[in-house]
Amino acid sequence: MDRLYVAPSVISGRVDAPPSKSYTHRVYAISLITSGDSTIMNPLFSSDTLATLRACKQFGAEIAKEKENYVLISGGKLCLPDDVVNAENSGTTLRLFTAISSLAPPGYVILSGDDSLRRRPMQPLLDALRMLGVECWSSRGNGYAPIIVKSGGLKGGEAIIRGDMSSQFISALLIASTKAEEYTRIRIEGEPVSKRYIDATIEMLGRYNYRVKREGYSLFEVSPNQEGRPISFKVPGDFSSASFILAGACLTRSRVEVGNLNLNLPQADSAMLDILREFDVKVSIQDDRIVAEGSEPSICDRVFSLRDSPDLVPVVAVMAAKTPSLTIIKDVKHARFKESDRISSVAIELMKLGVDVEVFEDGMKIKGREELEGNIELDAHNDHRLFMAFTVLAASTKRGCIINGLRWVEVSYPNFLKDLEKLDVSFKEI
Repeated sequence: MDRLYVAPSVISGRVDAPPSKSYTHRVYAISLITSGDSTIMNPLFSSDTLATLRACKQFGAEIAKEKENYVLISGGKLCLPDDVVNAENSGTTLRLFTAISSLAPPGYVILSGDDSLRRRPMQPLLDALRMLGVECWSSRGNGYAPIIVKSGGLKGGEAIIRGDMSSQFISALLIASTKAEEYTRIRIEGEPVSKRYIDATIEMLGRYNYRVKREGYSLFEVSPNQEGRPISFKVPGDFSSASFILAGACLTRSRVEVGNLNLNLPQADSAMLDILREFDVKVSIQDDRIVAEGSEPSICDRVFSLRDSPDLVPVVAVMAAKTPSLTIIKDVKHARFKESDRISSVAIELMKLGVDVEVFEDGMKIKGREELEGNIELDAHNDHRLFMAFTVLAASTKRGCIINGLRWVEVSYPNFLKDLEKLDVSFKEI
């Protein structure tokens, strides 16, 4: 069963946000290259983060999992993987470990993933790694996985990389460059996207005692041969996943409460709080909890630049669909290179509901409706964030909807359905 029927429901109640996917990826990867035992508390166990954990094992990390909320990683002694590194559907895994592969003992590393991942761009990262002395290729010569990396060390020097496609390229270079043979300078062409993800990478490197100098988002300088030190770290709750629950307050004019959220660590999708306020949702912060109370949104045009938080495109789009005014989402051309083309895919599905959508190269214009009839089937386009966005939207329709693609919630929010039950959402798998 890969389809979910969601009946008309009022999304209301309290849940805790799942652990952050992006922080889990980062602490696993940095623990791998750091000598000693790092303790990761409250990591996310999802298909994406498990792909990163398996990659750590392939590169020689010793891993002890004692409880669901505790992982011990002994790192610092990289080995050459004895098989293909399978990143499955995880772009973060593929990109971080393409750079980390250069640090393994001499040999060759092959990295690949599922059909979706093999359509996600890699050429800018490969070009930058070559500037730093790494031989690496797209096996098919088209800039996509499978990727081949000749390991044996990262020389360092200066790399220039475009900033407008993915911040994951920059994060990958920053992490690997801490072990370079020479001083490394990473120059960014243009204004980078998803800047808070770069901040999160630098924040975590700093906690492991790795040093990165920076000039805003245009130049990063990394000292060579850094040792770092192991740490204990509690992964914060994920604003990206919480955004779907919080959107329920807007869509069904209700009150929801999401715990386990930490505003003290950089997370791009904490921008959701200000976005909710723009939709006239009352938002209050109470310790580690966010309370959202929805109301009838005012009739006015809304414009959102999601350049630094492209993962919010689907959830903002569904809120706009249920708001009888004009909403513009802009500056998100890079959202076309995610698990799906999130601009075109979202537009296709919203138009099935009778919503007027105009697509641009870097965004969309949505003329929402006060009521949505529903009673149709929506497709998630093999994308976990589309599935979750359409699920909460379906609850707000008059007759409910079927959403195709249930299996994709395992990518980032395995307990999504359990949390929907706690929030009184009526659904059944079909």
